Amino acid sequence: MKIEFWKYEGAGNDFVLLDLRSANFEPTEEQIRQICNRRTGVGGDGAMILGSSERADFSMRYFNADGPEATMCGNGGRCIAWFADHLGIGGDEKTFEAVDGLHKAQILSRKGSLATVRLSMVDVAEVEVCPDGDVLLNTGSPHLVRRVESLDMDVVGEGRRLRYDAKTAPTSGANINFVEILGEGRLALRTYERGVEDETLACGTGATATAIAICHTLQSEVRHFWLRAMGGELEVDFAKSADGRYTNVELTGPARLVFRGSLDL
Repeated sequence: MKIEFWKYEGAGNDFVLLDLRSANFEPTEEQIRQICNRRTGVGGDGAMILGSSERADFSMRYFNADGPEATMCGNGGRCIAWFADHLGIGGDEKTFEAVDGLHKAQILSRKGSLATVRLSMVDVAEVEVCPDGDVLLNTGSPHLVRRVESLDMDVVGEGRRLRYDAKTAPTSGANINFVEILGEGRLALRTYERGVEDETLACGTGATATAIAICHTLQSEVRHFWLRAMGGELEVDFAKSADGRYTNVELTGPARLVFRGSLDL
């Protein structure tokens, strides 16, 4: 069976996208692994399905590279909004339904295959600061944020050690973010992602979690953060309510169409 696919990337976080609005097809976990395999498939940190929605312009389903359907992906959300634009869905502003609720995406600029997309993220009500200084929070996916003096470190080894740490969810674990503070509102970030089980070049929900964690613990007056990931630059904006909730959370960054093709499954 042949399927048509599109390959997108956002700050180096790459995804295989499928338009299944009218297709009678549901990929299995094994097929997702085949699609995301970098040697025998298309290759990607994950795969996404664009589907129909009764509440929004379209729906987004995200699958980790190891096969299972997963939680929200911020870079993926920007990429699927740009994909929807290429499919003629919506205008400069689009809404889509994801596992964590409704999201709004704004196409801020278009230049060939590249766009800048602003994506609304979920509010964050709970931020847990651990005795060792690590910060736990959920920005659509669960994250642990650890401050380090330098990002010249073994991210994969340390990330794998912490991924199932007792402080994270005991069953599914968490994504691990290591952050170096460059200045007020300026951060450098490296992330180990569960499901990929490796370092990725960027993580949108991780960048969001890291910005909120640093605001919560060290830079309480900052509401706009610029983050340098391995694969590009991201920006995170939010407000903070009187009861301590982080609201109006937005993630801004690039999304790019890499190529399209067909794959025989």
